Amino acid sequence: MGRKKLERFRQNEENRNVVQPGKDLYEKIKGCWNDFFGNDHPITVELACGRGEFTVGLARNYPNRNFIGMDIKGSRIWKGSTMAIQENLPNVAFLRGQIERLEDFFGEGEISELWITFPDPRPKDRDEKRRLTSPRFLEMYEKLVRKEGVVHFKTDNTGLYEYTREILCERTEVELLKDTDDFYASAWRDEHLGIKTRYEKMFSEKGETIKYICFSVR
Repeated sequence: MGRKKLERFRQNEENRNVVQPGKDLYEKIKGCWNDFFGNDHPITVELACGRGEFTVGLARNYPNRNFIGMDIKGSRIWKGSTMAIQENLPNVAFLRGQIERLEDFFGEGEISELWITFPDPRPKDRDEKRRLTSPRFLEMYEKLVRKEGVVHFKTDNTGLYEYTREILCERTEVELLKDTDDFYASAWRDEHLGIKTRYEKMFSEKGETIKYICFSVR
């Protein structure tokens, strides 16, 4: 392992805004996120947040909300954690963990808003259960996102977009609120304040259209 990565891991251990294995709080954080932030503001979670650009970008614009970026890679979340500290953003945290274990880290109804941004499309049929918009994951979101809370989904992948749309239309537990196969030509483009993930920038520059779905949990 390179020195740079080791140094990032060391800093993650010191950074208060990182919750990860080895810290006492890691096994106790479920249901206690508002205590962690020291307020009762609504909680927004971004799954597979990568370097955290999107999580931090949202936190800059919405100081009266709390934001948590979740990713399994410690070297990735180090970037977002460091940005938040440098910008003195107390409403940002990063959680290192597997999304399959989401229920171990959040209590029922603890999340107000959830973002699924450019997940791995998992195109092979045998990998359907690993897609972050498969029924398996949607059942978790429906428990953890409070009633009338919203889930946002963005992708450049047409197959995953069509799959997600079909799955959502079959579920009576959700209400489809927004749906477009070309986000930046839609009426909702300005709602996101120009905040983009690294992958969104990359795909957009290649000429890919960005697909977007927003739904609420009944």
